[in-house]
Amino acid sequence: LKSNPSSNEEKEAQTQLTKSDELQRLHSEALSAYQQEDYVAAISLLDEILAVCVWDAELRELRAECYIKEGEPSKAISDLKAAAKLKNDNTEAFYKISRIYYQLGDHELSLSEVRECLKLDQDHKQCFSLYKQVKKLNKQIESAEEFIREGRYEDAINKYNSVMKTEPEVPVYATRAKERICHCLSKSQQSTEAIKVCTEVLQLEPTNVNALKDRAEAYLLEDLYDE
Repeated sequence: LKSNPSSNEEKEAQTQLTKSDELQRLHSEALSAYQQEDYVAAISLLDEILAVCVWDAELRELRAECYIKEGEPSKAISDLKAAAKLKNDNTEAFYKISRIYYQLGDHELSLSEVRECLKLDQDHKQCFSLYKQVKKLNKQIESAEEFIREGRYEDAINKYNSVMKTEPEVPVYATRAKERICHCLSKSQQSTEAIKVCTEVLQLEPTNVNALKDRAEAYLLEDLYDE
């Protein structure tokens, strides 16, 4: 404006300035809502800001935190992936993405993301600790599935029992392990035990198709046709 004032440019500059002030106000309100744990309001305000400030990594990370608190992990992952691209060496974003995938039971994607973190900083304590845990669990699950493919059901059951000991804190892994144990017991014709374990799975997930099929096979072995 100082170098080349004209009414046209002045009008544009004033519009931008007004918009900038508005965005700063929205930003203050969003931070305030976040601190007061009103995450729905914070998300709504951040949506408005990010519609204009598309490339702001920190705002995306803040919105991701709100999504996590609101139990919307897939939306959080989307924002964190964008933040990881927008900010150089964003180890924190990769760590958070890996943690979310791990909590959701997707150990393979979790391993992939935590490796990205370690590529940026091989001494990152949180990422290295998570990497060791996910790698161990991943290896056990792969090994158990290999045993199932080979028809070595007892070995697979033992391996899935190890999975439950490796990760006792995240329920999804215990449920998946029991589902596969139920499958192994049914396949190896240990029908009474299969019915028991499959029923445990179905109490947690009543519509689990795999557990329903495996329990049905076990009922057939017991001549319990109505069941």
